[in-house]
Amino acid sequence: MSEQQAPDLVIILIAGPENPKRLPSAFFLSSTAAANEQSVLMYFTGPATELLAKGKAETIFPMPGGKSLAGFMKLAEDNGVQFVGCLQSLELNGMSKEDLAWDIPLVTPSAAMPILGAAGRILTW
Repeated sequence: MSEQQAPDLVIILIAGPENPKRLPSAFFLSSTAAANEQSVLMYFTGPATELLAKGKAETIFPMPGGKSLAGFMKLAEDNGVQFVGCLQSLELNGMSKEDLAWDIPLVTPSAAMPILGAAGRILTW
């Protein structure tokens, strides 16, 4: 993560399964920015790391009868949004790298800060 160029936009995602109606906006915004050729990074921390677990996003429906959160996450991924997970938050949620549905970088907050701080814009969700 420290070797790459600073992203144009970072979304620090803190909201997790406890707030399903709040989640789609973060993925719509990141997808739109990435589709407009911006470099976008989503940093999953706190409860948001639970969203990365195998099968978890498929069980979260922001709107009854609507698509699952997995669809919103796939849209972001398909548009080039980079997902990064907080290693300490995985441990906090009783998870390990083997529990993840994505093969993404996992970094501690101190390792993440230089690249997050160098971003053009940071939004917290």
